[in-house]
Amino acid sequence: MRKFLPIVLLAVGAPAFAQSFEGWFSGGQGLLSNSGLGTDQPFGGTPNDVQLTDGFRFAFRVGFNSETIFGHEVQYAYQRTQLKFNDQGGAEQGMAVHSGGYNFLVYATKEGSRIRPFGTGGLGFFNFVPPGSSAVSGGGSTKFGFNYGGGVKVKITNLFAIRGDVRQYISPKPFSLPLASGWLRMTEISAGFGVEF
Repeated sequence: MRKFLPIVLLAVGAPAFAQSFEGWFSGGQGLLSNSGLGTDQPFGGTPNDVQLTDGFRFAFRVGFNSETIFGHEVQYAYQRTQLKFNDQGGAEQGMAVHSGGYNFLVYATKEGSRIRPFGTGGLGFFNFVPPGSSAVSGGGSTKFGFNYGGGVKVKITNLFAIRGDVRQYISPKPFSLPLASGWLRMTEISAGFGVEF
């Protein structure tokens, strides 16, 4: 039995040694659609009285890939946007959206290939922090949603690589304002730089 146990542990743990690690920084644009959050008027109003605008975003991603065509990523992203009050002459106030989550990746080429197109999907959270609030002190409205998309990773050297991503993030609308309807959609278009081990 004592001789058998190390063999079992080695067999179970072997896939962990056959993984590659990636660390990424990406930056780009977040394009919002169906971005009307409802109305702040006590009577009447329209679903687009309060709206979110497009803005820049950046993300940190950590990835693990098997020797085959599958991979995993954990990410944190920050998007700067504006809370726009269309019922007040279009006045805008800056606000932030913090998000994090897990994504599963399927590559078109095997681990070790120089060019790796991929498709991805995952789950995560979105913390919408209105003007005057702080995510650190528990401010904001947190929603859970999902994302899907694709991209390509290209090795420059054995250590460094670049990537491009197009993803759509979908979440319920924050702040629970009257007349809010549908889901908020944010499309990420980004480029990134990373290291691979």
